[in-house]
Amino acid sequence: MDLYIGIDLGTSACKGILTNKKGEVLRTHSVGYPVYTPFENYSQQDPLDWYKAAVEILCVLSEGHKEDIKGVGIAGQMHGLVMLDRNDEVIRPAILWNDGRSTKECRYLNAMGDLPELTGNVAFPGFTAPKILWVKNNEPENFARARKICLPKDYLAYMLTGVFSTEYSDAAGMLLLDVKNKCWSEKMCAICGISRDMLPTLYESYQPTGRLKPEFGLENAVLCAGAGDNAAAAVGTATLREGDCSISLGTSGTVFLPCDKFNDSCGTALHNFAHANGRFHLMGCILSAASCNKWWIKDVLNADYGDPDEPKYGRTGVWFLPYLTGERCPHNDVEARGAFIGLGANTSREDMSLAVLEGVAYALRDCVEAGGVKIEKAVLCGGGAVSSIWQRVIANVLGADIYLTETEQGPSMGGALLAMAACGEYPDVFAAADATVKKTLAVKCEPELKDVYDKGYEVYRQLYPALKNVKF
Repeated sequence: MDLYIGIDLGTSACKGILTNKKGEVLRTHSVGYPVYTPFENYSQQDPLDWYKAAVEILCVLSEGHKEDIKGVGIAGQMHGLVMLDRNDEVIRPAILWNDGRSTKECRYLNAMGDLPELTGNVAFPGFTAPKILWVKNNEPENFARARKICLPKDYLAYMLTGVFSTEYSDAAGMLLLDVKNKCWSEKMCAICGISRDMLPTLYESYQPTGRLKPEFGLENAVLCAGAGDNAAAAVGTATLREGDCSISLGTSGTVFLPCDKFNDSCGTALHNFAHANGRFHLMGCILSAASCNKWWIKDVLNADYGDPDEPKYGRTGVWFLPYLTGERCPHNDVEARGAFIGLGANTSREDMSLAVLEGVAYALRDCVEAGGVKIEKAVLCGGGAVSSIWQRVIANVLGADIYLTETEQGPSMGGALLAMAACGEYPDVFAAADATVKKTLAVKCEPELKDVYDKGYEVYRQLYPALKNVKF
């Protein structure tokens, strides 16, 4: 029996699934680890925590099946900066995707004016290149020690196989890749003060890169190049063809739109990235999605409080700006902050809880509107996808029918499917997803409720500009 492991190297935890070639999940395991925030706008992790978590997951998932594991695929949180010295030791904590310390470096890069031509994108504080410049400017001793620079999942792959590799979907978010031509940008490397040989070898996501080291007892297992978490989730939800759309409600939130060809027109509004299927995609990303709900329910209310019993969809008179850690698309504003607007003496906990869900949905619509795209249907994935109320809110805020897959583990399933393609179980990623991913209609857009949310969105879109220049 041929089995496959998909690993999702997330921000709060590393998650893994064991699946057969039909995509049936046989076993799961998850290991959490901390995020360190020593200063405002800082977000860091210890890469060794990722490695320890992944080794535990491999051990648990493969127990009793070591000879049956044919392939492993890793999906990973994007943009994180991992720096290794000449002995392959981690130099400093990894700077994560939601870290906002590199605002100054982003302004410098964007002032050059030719970033969209060089990389397909503009600079955001979450991207990797501004972080490299920040280390160069603020920690010159660490910068001087660097011999290898890589992304979180690629550090993990290096530790597991000894092969220093990456792939286009994740590399596209570094601001070091010429996305259109699928090669490292010599000019961007020079601007950042690094050499190209410090960067990993580039692969397509579905290509095999090596085998796991003997100490893991998985001699038959091939590791594929893997994918950034959003591209992997798109594979895991069969969001592969132009006209498809997937929406992720994880720590962050994304709108993912596959493209057959590189798009020259949206580099400043949405991200122009490579897809794990060998093609391209547009993506809008908000920094706080399900994390907003967790913050409100767990951290503020300190309760195991679920969805409102009788939601007043679009009619609470309360709006929520979900900028708890700044915002990426479309505002590119690390200093943006969250807010409740419209509170009154009769505002209830249920009203505020619904406003949190609606605020995230409105922020996702901001991405859609900025990209000038029209969505008629979308697959919802991520931890927030289990909420039937959130499903209905998103359907009517975006004006799209919402579908779900059998498993909410989109990134790890995508990793497993990429491993299947790498091992020849299926001829390509499209065939793997088509054979294994099953979608069901969860919520249809309701014209009357959509009209209510259209009016609510018109109020929402005025709030960020009104508060932008308020200094706290």
